[in-house]
Amino acid sequence: MARILAFSGSSRKDSYNQKLVGVAAKAAEQAGAQVTLINLGDFPMPIYNQDLQNEQGFPTSALAFKQLLLEHDGLLIASPEYNSAFSPLLKNAIDWASRASDPNEAPLSAYRGKTAAIMSCAPGALGGLRGLGFLRMLLQNIGVMVVPNQRAIGLAGSAFDEHGQLKDAEQHKAITRLAEELVKITDKLASP
Repeated sequence: MARILAFSGSSRKDSYNQKLVGVAAKAAEQAGAQVTLINLGDFPMPIYNQDLQNEQGFPTSALAFKQLLLEHDGLLIASPEYNSAFSPLLKNAIDWASRASDPNEAPLSAYRGKTAAIMSCAPGALGGLRGLGFLRMLLQNIGVMVVPNQRAIGLAGSAFDEHGQLKDAEQHKAITRLAEELVKITDKLASP
């Protein structure tokens, strides 16, 4: 059974991207995965700084997030777009978890061999699409196999109903297919 960690790059109250990754997480569970849905806002971390790590070690919340990455096979990530890239919150969490927390630890151990599906949701017509290219590049550079498909949902202010579900059936199907693709690929890669 694939173990999937699902989170967004937003800690905003009523975040569109947190709602979106919730939809994807439910679809991944229905596809047979064991899913852990988290909010990065529950893992406050200082901006990554090598001097801070050397002097004080890893912040507790950074270690907790990294441990979750190590315990899961795949990632579902919904990323808001900040000035055509992904959010500083998401980048900082990725940066902390990329660092070795033990002298004997292999480089990028929290990411190597993982799979990911990426998506975004934004108020503009492009739905955060521009930021997904940067996120894909970053994840691939640290050893994550990002599934070929991705999804960006525009006009986020009217995309969800009062229960946090996507109103448009085609958008819902696309997110469901993306989650199912991640589960299928992750299962194949995890099988001996």
